[in-house]
Amino acid sequence: MLTRYKVVLEQDAIEGGYTVTVPGLPGCITEGDSFEEAMSNAQEAIMGYLEALEKEGLPIPKEAPNLVFGEIEVAI
Repeated sequence: MLTRYKVVLEQDAIEGGYTVTVPGLPGCITEGDSFEEAMSNAQEAIMGYLEALEKEGLPIPKEAPNLVFGEIEVAI
């Protein structure tokens, strides 16, 4: 069975690379030096996360149906 999980990639403007979080799997975070590496690492992290849940007999979370991104403007 295939399940899709949304990922959020945040690029490090100073050092390069990406940090990846998986909103549907709390605490599932990885990184990579390139976009491709970050996505590959994310797939590996998700599979490991799901395997750990399965070993513990815990339910597999379903992807959160909606993600909304916005911007907040503040004076600094």
